[in-house]
Amino acid sequence: MRRVEIVCSGNICRSPIGEVVLRAKLAEAGIDDVQVTSSGTGGWHVGDPMDPRAAAALRRRGYDGSAHRARQFRAGWFAERDLVLAMDSGHLSALTRRGRAAVPVQLFADVDVPDPYYGDDAGFEDVLAQIEKAADLWVDRLR
Repeated sequence: MRRVEIVCSGNICRSPIGEVVLRAKLAEAGIDDVQVTSSGTGGWHVGDPMDPRAAAALRRRGYDGSAHRARQFRAGWFAERDLVLAMDSGHLSALTRRGRAAVPVQLFADVDVPDPYYGDDAGFEDVLAQIEKAADLWVDRLR
């Protein structure tokens, strides 16, 4: 089983959207040897559900994020993951500062996925569309 971790700031918006979408797209492609989880660089929201606006955006596109509970990334997880995907360059830097990873640490998308937290519902829709597009590329890479 390959393990992929998706990381954002608080693990209530971008990374859980990425987790839900990538997991669904992998299942749709018949790829069953990849486990996808998510976490945040900070611990502000540990134990909290996904931001309601993120969950609503997912529901509108047929995804279910209701089981999500926020977690904080731990440096020890590098040894337990095969790939770590950061939602933006700030997360990428924070992850690389946590120690030398023996696994690839890369951006989830071609460009930074913007944080929709301080915006409106449209920002969550835009982020979801960007994540879906990037997830399709990860499905091809993980095939």
